[in-house]
Amino acid sequence: METRDHNNPHEGPTSSSGRRATVEDNHLLIKAVQTEDVDLVQQLLEGGANVNFQEEEGGWTPLHNAVQMSREDIVELLLRYDADPVLRKKNGATPFIIAAIAGNVKLLELFLSKGADVNECDFYGFTAFMEAAVYGNVKALKFLYERGANVNLRRKTKEDQERLKKGGATALMDAAKEGHVEVLKILLDEMGADVNACDNMGRNALIHALLSSHNRDVEAITHLLLDHGADVNVRGERGKTPLILAVEKKHLGLVQRLLEQEHIEINDTDSDGKTALLLAVELKLKKIAQLLCDRGASTDCGDLVMIARRNYDSSLVKLLLSHGAKEHFHPPAEDWKPQSSHWGAALKDLHRIYRPMIGKLKFFIDEKYKIADTSEGGIYLGFYEKQEVAVKTFCEGSPRARQEVSCLQSSRENSHLVTFYGSESHRGHLFVCVTLCEQTLEACLEVHRGEDVENEEDEFARNVLSSIFMAVQELHLSCAYTHQDLQPQNILIDSKNAVHLADFDKSIKWTGDPQEVKRDLEDLGRLVLYVVKKGNISFEELKAQSNEEVVQLSPDEETKDLIHRLFHPGEHVRDCLSDLLGHPFFWTWESRYRTLRNVGNESDIKTRKHESEILRLLKPGPSEHSVNEVVMKKMNEFYKKTGNFYQNTVGDLLKFIRNLGEHIDEEKHKKMKLKIGDPSRYFQKTFPDLVIYVYTKLQNTEYRRHFPQTHSSNKPQCDGAGGASRLASPEC
Repeated sequence: METRDHNNPHEGPTSSSGRRATVEDNHLLIKAVQTEDVDLVQQLLEGGANVNFQEEEGGWTPLHNAVQMSREDIVELLLRYDADPVLRKKNGATPFIIAAIAGNVKLLELFLSKGADVNECDFYGFTAFMEAAVYGNVKALKFLYERGANVNLRRKTKEDQERLKKGGATALMDAAKEGHVEVLKILLDEMGADVNACDNMGRNALIHALLSSHNRDVEAITHLLLDHGADVNVRGERGKTPLILAVEKKHLGLVQRLLEQEHIEINDTDSDGKTALLLAVELKLKKIAQLLCDRGASTDCGDLVMIARRNYDSSLVKLLLSHGAKEHFHPPAEDWKPQSSHWGAALKDLHRIYRPMIGKLKFFIDEKYKIADTSEGGIYLGFYEKQEVAVKTFCEGSPRARQEVSCLQSSRENSHLVTFYGSESHRGHLFVCVTLCEQTLEACLEVHRGEDVENEEDEFARNVLSSIFMAVQELHLSCAYTHQDLQPQNILIDSKNAVHLADFDKSIKWTGDPQEVKRDLEDLGRLVLYVVKKGNISFEELKAQSNEEVVQLSPDEETKDLIHRLFHPGEHVRDCLSDLLGHPFFWTWESRYRTLRNVGNESDIKTRKHESEILRLLKPGPSEHSVNEVVMKKMNEFYKKTGNFYQNTVGDLLKFIRNLGEHIDEEKHKKMKLKIGDPSRYFQKTFPDLVIYVYTKLQNTEYRRHFPQTHSSNKPQCDGAGGASRLASPEC
């Protein structure tokens, strides 16, 4: 049933006597409902008062008020006068939801018959079932369950609230927070509530119970939740675990019960790096400290002895010393400086705080230290053997984890792939430690977005893409893997501006199927255009385009030809990148110009030997573009005596370029040089298709000796520290 549209809720209809009801009558109607004056309600309705009038402040109608008062007779009366049974208050609550708060089963049943949805919610995600749990209304809870209420529905709230990680709670969490033991038992034993469901902050029902300041039954609720398998290592605000919260409550019984749990992490810390033992010492809780020490809590978690001495608690000092606490604790050096500038502040904080080591790894699964989300967990800052690393989390035994580690282990030192430092297992998770980089390619391109590179040499794109090509080439040839997920987020820039390929959890060992390599090459083709366009066309948009559409979006001939060759690699797909690293796209403009000069220096071109192999290869004619008339006239002066002027052919154009290069710097050609400017730039702009034409015609001939030597060998070449090529721009 849809909510009716009331154009003017403040003006009532005309009564049978012809008098129009006033706004005062509407307010009187709500007051009459609140005071449960049935006769006055009847009189006002007959007088034309607006049955669906809503108060300004909260949007309450007479019907909402009647339901709140649990007056079934007034509800029936209002409905007879066309009260809207699904009209919402300003917070989105319907009469049906308010009936659950009131715990009135008859009204719940009535509104269901009037079109209410059993799982409808207000604007903050509260359903009638949740409200029944909040208010401890057992009968309403059972009724709603029988009518199909979703027991484990998580609270869906507004987008701005979700961004703050609000919402996501379930009815079980509500009951635990409010201390309704009976409701909890019903939810767990009869309705199958998920004891480890978490809200958007990652808190389960156990955390909600321990956070509640007014919960007298917290011990009984904690026991109940633990008996049903509640996770004891989950975290609340500021990274606090149930054990830490129990210590903060100064509740010895709770601490004792939690320590009885098999998988309790006794040395876990909150986001300030404080363990349960450190907090117990700070709060002067000797019995709890004794209990924690007896259960094996680490005393290497802060200056415990000094804190106890400062509190004049000599017996606690003796206890701590007897369990190995150090008299003179040395915290991490305050002047320690991280290598990473981007993650520097978070790394300094992680270095400072105490964290129990997981093998050789120190890290903290906390939003403060998160780099990115992944499909199986996240990537976090960490230290592996004191080296700054990125820690990728997986479920232990995950096929993706096996793929990631296997692929990384096959890479060599000085790699264009992220370096694999090692991995650790803990509590059913695998933590894979790799190179910590500053940002993704996507983030790096935001710095360059909007730069005008049209008709200009794009050194940045050339350097970035040559590194990416070498990384993928290494993956294919040295590691014998294909990536299968090449995208801007998986290409990383480190603190030295080196480019690394990352994220190999979808990679596969090459089976010999060329299609596996072709998939990477097609993604690489789109990455070429993405980088050249500085990310102004999103990678997702490029993925949606056909190969030919992507080729046509290329801004120049070199880019177009490179992408076309990636999309059509021929038979030897694995060797494709070895050849393409020598493609003109990766030549500097000076190298392109030098290549044209060198080809033009061939004797058969200089003497215009038409039957020669090289001139046969270079036919037909040149580009439609022409050399500046003044320059051409000046150059033709060399041939005044013979009349053997330059002709409109590719061979003569190359000869012209060679001759101009030989003589342009002579004093007598000063004016001509002023006309041309930088020759490499002039010929690139004037004949934008010439380099690709010459390359295409000569690449498989002996004349390729004139091409510049680049990274075109089968083995990727590295340039110094870290082995990865550097970007042109320091901003990244």
